[in-house]
Amino acid sequence: MKKEKPEGKVLAVAVKNQKCTDKKCHIHGRLSIRGRTFQGIVTKKMESRVLIEFERMIYVKKYERYKKSKTKIHAHLPGCMSDNIRIGDLIKVQECRPLSKIIHFAVVEKIKDKDEGGNGK
Repeated sequence: MKKEKPEGKVLAVAVKNQKCTDKKCHIHGRLSIRGRTFQGIVTKKMESRVLIEFERMIYVKKYERYKKSKTKIHAHLPGCMSDNIRIGDLIKVQECRPLSKIIHFAVVEKIKDKDEGGNGK
Protein backbone atom coordinates (compact mmCIF):
# COMPACT_ATOMS: atom_id res chain seq x y z
CA MET A 1 0.00 0.00 0.00
CA LYS A 2 1.18 3.50 -0.82
CA LYS A 3 1.61 5.95 2.00
CA GLU A 4 -0.25 9.20 1.34
CA LYS A 5 1.41 12.57 1.83
CA PRO A 6 0.06 14.69 4.68
CA GLU A 7 -2.43 17.36 3.59
CA GLY A 8 -0.61 20.15 5.45
CA LYS A 9 2.61 19.79 3.44
CA VAL A 10 0.77 19.87 0.10
CA LEU A 11 -1.17 22.93 1.25
CA ALA A 12 2.04 24.70 2.30
CA VAL A 13 3.57 24.20 -1.16
CA ALA A 14 0.39 25.47 -2.86
CA VAL A 15 0.31 28.50 -0.57
CA LYS A 16 3.94 29.41 -1.33
CA ASN A 17 3.09 29.64 -5.04
CA GLN A 18 0.22 32.09 -4.44
CA LYS A 19 0.54 35.87 -4.27
CA CYS A 20 -0.29 37.36 -0.90
CA THR A 21 -0.43 41.02 0.12
CA ASP A 22 -0.84 40.37 3.84
CA LYS A 23 2.01 41.97 5.83
CA LYS A 24 1.23 39.68 8.77
CA CYS A 25 1.68 36.50 6.69
CA HIS A 26 4.56 34.33 7.90
CA ILE A 27 5.23 33.01 4.37
CA HIS A 28 4.86 36.12 2.18
CA GLY A 29 5.04 38.91 4.77
CA ARG A 30 7.49 39.96 7.43
CA LEU A 31 6.06 38.04 10.40
CA SER A 32 8.50 35.72 12.16
CA ILE A 33 7.05 32.78 14.02
CA ARG A 34 8.82 31.19 16.96
CA GLY A 35 7.99 29.57 20.26
CA ARG A 36 5.22 27.17 21.18
CA THR A 37 3.11 25.23 18.68
CA PHE A 38 -0.37 23.83 19.21
CA GLN A 39 -2.80 21.73 17.22
CA GLY A 40 -6.51 22.37 17.50
CA ILE A 41 -9.87 22.27 15.81
CA VAL A 42 -11.22 25.44 14.24
CA THR A 43 -14.40 26.42 16.12
CA LYS A 44 -14.94 29.90 14.69
CA LYS A 45 -13.64 31.64 11.58
CA MET A 46 -13.57 35.40 11.10
CA GLU A 47 -12.17 37.48 8.25
CA SER A 48 -8.52 37.46 9.34
CA ARG A 49 -8.46 35.18 12.37
CA VAL A 50 -9.62 31.82 13.63
CA LEU A 51 -10.50 30.47 17.05
CA ILE A 52 -9.08 27.03 17.77
CA GLU A 53 -9.89 24.78 20.68
CA PHE A 54 -8.01 21.81 22.08
CA GLU A 55 -8.15 19.63 25.18
CA ARG A 56 -5.36 19.07 27.64
CA MET A 57 -4.94 17.18 30.89
CA ILE A 58 -4.22 19.17 34.07
CA TYR A 59 -2.99 17.51 37.24
CA VAL A 60 -4.98 18.45 40.38
CA LYS A 61 -2.61 18.05 43.31
CA LYS A 62 -5.32 18.02 45.98
CA TYR A 63 -7.14 15.02 44.51
CA GLU A 64 -4.06 13.40 42.90
CA ARG A 65 -5.91 13.03 39.64
CA TYR A 66 -6.06 14.58 36.19
CA LYS A 67 -8.89 16.65 34.76
CA LYS A 68 -9.67 17.58 31.17
CA SER A 69 -9.50 21.24 30.34
CA LYS A 70 -10.31 23.03 27.09
CA THR A 71 -8.15 25.88 25.85
CA LYS A 72 -9.18 28.44 23.24
CA ILE A 73 -6.61 30.36 21.20
CA HIS A 74 -7.13 33.16 18.67
CA ALA A 75 -4.74 32.92 15.72
CA HIS A 76 -4.09 35.14 12.70
CA LEU A 77 -5.33 33.63 9.42
CA PRO A 78 -3.28 34.84 6.43
CA GLY A 79 -5.19 35.74 3.28
CA CYS A 80 -3.44 33.03 1.26
CA MET A 81 -4.76 30.29 3.61
CA SER A 82 -8.27 31.60 4.27
CA ASP A 83 -9.86 29.77 1.31
CA ASN A 84 -8.53 26.36 2.40
CA ILE A 85 -9.41 26.44 6.11
CA ARG A 86 -12.97 25.83 7.29
CA ILE A 87 -14.72 25.26 10.62
CA GLY A 88 -13.97 21.78 11.95
CA ASP A 89 -10.52 21.43 10.36
CA LEU A 90 -7.51 20.40 12.43
CA ILE A 91 -4.80 23.06 12.09
CA LYS A 92 -1.39 23.84 13.54
CA VAL A 93 -0.65 27.28 15.04
CA GLN A 94 2.64 28.72 16.22
CA GLU A 95 3.50 31.59 18.52
CA CYS A 96 4.53 34.97 17.12
CA ARG A 97 4.78 38.54 18.34
CA PRO A 98 1.53 40.09 19.61
CA LEU A 99 -0.52 41.14 16.57
CA SER A 100 -3.41 42.58 18.59
CA LYS A 101 -4.86 42.44 22.08
CA ILE A 102 -5.84 38.77 21.81
CA ILE A 103 -3.88 37.42 18.82
CA HIS A 104 -0.44 36.01 19.67
CA PHE A 105 -0.42 33.02 17.29
CA ALA A 106 -0.43 32.50 13.53
CA VAL A 107 -1.81 29.60 11.48
CA VAL A 108 1.08 27.55 10.09
CA GLU A 109 -0.57 24.64 8.30
CA LYS A 110 -3.72 22.60 7.86
CA ILE A 111 -3.28 19.07 9.18
CA LYS A 112 -6.61 17.41 8.45
CA ASP A 113 -9.96 18.25 6.86
CA LYS A 114 -13.18 18.09 8.81
CA ASP A 115 -14.35 15.22 6.61
CA GLU A 116 -11.19 13.09 6.94
CA GLY A 117 -10.78 10.44 9.60
CA GLY A 118 -14.39 10.67 10.74
CA ASN A 119 -16.83 7.94 11.57
CA GLY A 120 -18.22 7.69 8.03
CA LYS A 121 -21.05 10.19 8.39
